[in-house]
Amino acid sequence: MLSTRADPDLPLSRWRVRGEVVEIRAADLRFTSAEAAAYLNDATGLRLTAADVETLEERTEGWIAALQLAALSIRGREDVSSFIARFAGTDRYIVDYLVEEVLAHQSEPVREFLLRSSVLDRFTGPLCDAVVGRDDGRDVLLGLERANLFLVPLDDRREWFRYHHLFADVLRARMLAEQPDLVPLLHDRASRWFESHDRVQDAVRHALAARDVDRAVHLMELAAPTIRRDRQDQVMLGWLKQLPDDAVRRSPVLSVFYGYMLMVSGNSEAAEPFFDAAERAMATVAEGSAPPWARTEELRTLPATIAIYRASLAQARGDTAGTAEHARRALALAGPDDHLARGGAAGFLGLAAWARGDVSSALETFAQAVASLHAGGNLVDELTSTVVLADMWLTAGRPGTARRLYERALHVAQTPGAPVLRAIPDLHVGLSELDYEAGDLEGARRRLETAAAFDEHASLTESRYRWFVAMGRVAGAEGDPEQALDFLDQAERVYLHGFFPDVRPIAAMRARVLITQGELTRAADWARDRGVAATDEVGYLREFDHLTLVRLLLAQHREQPDPDALRQAEHLLTRLREAAETSGRAGSLAEITMLTALAQDARGQRQQALRSLGDTWAQMPEPDAWARLFLDEGDPMTALLRDAARRGPARDHARRLLGLEVSGDVGTPGPGRPASSVTEPLSERERQVLRLLESELTGPQIARELFVTLNTLRSHTKRIFTKLDVTNRRAAVRLARERGLL
Repeated sequence: MLSTRADPDLPLSRWRVRGEVVEIRAADLRFTSAEAAAYLNDATGLRLTAADVETLEERTEGWIAALQLAALSIRGREDVSSFIARFAGTDRYIVDYLVEEVLAHQSEPVREFLLRSSVLDRFTGPLCDAVVGRDDGRDVLLGLERANLFLVPLDDRREWFRYHHLFADVLRARMLAEQPDLVPLLHDRASRWFESHDRVQDAVRHALAARDVDRAVHLMELAAPTIRRDRQDQVMLGWLKQLPDDAVRRSPVLSVFYGYMLMVSGNSEAAEPFFDAAERAMATVAEGSAPPWARTEELRTLPATIAIYRASLAQARGDTAGTAEHARRALALAGPDDHLARGGAAGFLGLAAWARGDVSSALETFAQAVASLHAGGNLVDELTSTVVLADMWLTAGRPGTARRLYERALHVAQTPGAPVLRAIPDLHVGLSELDYEAGDLEGARRRLETAAAFDEHASLTESRYRWFVAMGRVAGAEGDPEQALDFLDQAERVYLHGFFPDVRPIAAMRARVLITQGELTRAADWARDRGVAATDEVGYLREFDHLTLVRLLLAQHREQPDPDALRQAEHLLTRLREAAETSGRAGSLAEITMLTALAQDARGQRQQALRSLGDTWAQMPEPDAWARLFLDEGDPMTALLRDAARRGPARDHARRLLGLEVSGDVGTPGPGRPASSVTEPLSERERQVLRLLESELTGPQIARELFVTLNTLRSHTKRIFTKLDVTNRRAAVRLARERGLL
């Protein structure tokens, strides 16, 4: 047995081929997470949380000595988690150990190589040569690897390496302490090497570290087309934040990008001055003169890009005419092969048509936009635009077409090697909405859980609220209105106004939930606060509000007969129908006719209501794709469906929906399900909570599992206890088992 820190001068390769040697190398000695937890909590008695152990294991990369030194540093500290969050190679025990045990034993040339190359996050031999200023980088790296000197290979070819995180921290701190003036020069050399090897993002990072603002600006202008095409917005924003404000404003490309980022973050009003600054800067270049900025396609098409962003600002202000005007200007400025500019311009023309309710024009124009994005190679925007296009098809009453679009986009996005992970969660959310409309709540929930498994930032910023909206609708359908409201509150917090026409205002969605709860006073407060009245001028952008108001008026009439409220609802429906018919919005027309049936039934005109209900299905292009449109209306619709199933003109449709209502567990026990003896049956959401209460998860862990707040979980638990007539978790689980609820 031979124990050594560095590889000995022995014929190891020959012995390996012959199977005559067993090696236990540094990687084999690293602690796993479980071993790190056992050491830190059992051997040292620190009692760290799983998250703290995970952080330490990650920072130390399982290096046992570092874990031991970290344990020494932790002892006696009150705020252990904060210390662990900051733990790095600057910890005095780590510094002392690495300096005394490692650096002090290196020759001066090797020590110099280590310090100078530490400015690099990852490196090759030639890169080290360029930065350190010598020509033996590869040999030195192989020597360091043989000596097990905290060098981590990043590929099988032994080409790219990095230092152990803690060792790199120590080296950089030493470099700054001993030769601070040399550090910017080393970064500058690294920047130029990366630029010459077409690694512009790395070149930008080192130019910023070298504090060379002009060079960083130039490189960022070069990187902008790729950054914009791949929607790496946060990368560019991180760079822009490191530049002085005047440096951003001097560059038209960066100024426009920064204005765009302000729009993305919801600060649309602050964006316009940056677009103005870009136009002023470009106007200073005399005709025929070379501009002083990087000559890129981004710069050439910048006038069209600015026009597109101004269309976006007009869209945010609800200025439909202004949106279309700026979009047309962008189209005029774009050349025939400027696919991205043409795609953006056509997209806003489509959105302007959609905002007017002209769904036919919107579909035609937006489809052209998607085709242009495809031609321009902007796969991320092409696939995420599918969400908007699918919404338009839903408005046109074509959920089947919307589903085919989603499935095709998802197939492309999931193709191995496709760099479009950001599109995938949004596509799953869109499909969940179609599953929901079709009455497949379980399918909708599975889609949403799949979407939630992706990183939060995988969704585009402007679409992030849709997941919460979809979860809220599923929760409401499962008989959990409080949970639905909770999700809608979360949706409102992340909603960014201005990207797309707000055709389904979240506030109106909340009002609909309140109406189903019988909270009519609070729903009426919504109508008052938002200024929604039955006498309003009708238009597509207010249609969702007005259809919500109709539901409120019908509910008020059912609670306390009010002929005037009923008359207002019917008059409003008549005007909404006329607008939808002239614009060809089959989806809108179906909802309006369905509500007309409910209004007629509320007036006591059952036969007429049954005819209107039949008309609803008759005018639907795809009637079997809709279920929740009817079922979400609750008991009044259920009563009408039951009558329609016996004698109406659309018995089959009514029977299908009633079958879905039973099997979908909306309050009525389904066939084959054990009957509960509780007075009030548990909703599906409450059953989910009950199943988790049976586990060993804590309350906060259950809340995270269900994507709810702890307060919401407590509300669920309280209702379960009330329904089961118990006072604690253990009794609830025991009784649920006895009654076959688990």
